[in-house]
Amino acid sequence: MLVPDPKVVRQLLTRYATLRIAQAERQTAAVARELEDVTRRLCVTMGTAGIHDAIARADDLLARTRTDRRRSPEGDGESGLSLAV
Repeated sequence: MLVPDPKVVRQLLTRYATLRIAQAERQTAAVARELEDVTRRLCVTMGTAGIHDAIARADDLLARTRTDRRRSPEGDGESGLSLAV
């Protein structure tokens, strides 16, 4: 199974949350269309049929990514690359 890019997932989640807030503050047709589009893209990206499952999977993916980063040399501020040129 392909794993989505965490950066893309984070962007989709951020956009989804921003649009939900905008929709709650003032419903417009443009916001509704964009929210529908982002919802669909998030579901497709996470391989789910519903937004609640997509958000849960996205959260899990981002949590695993953070954990993996802490375990890698990059998590300690090291890139793993030699400084010798």
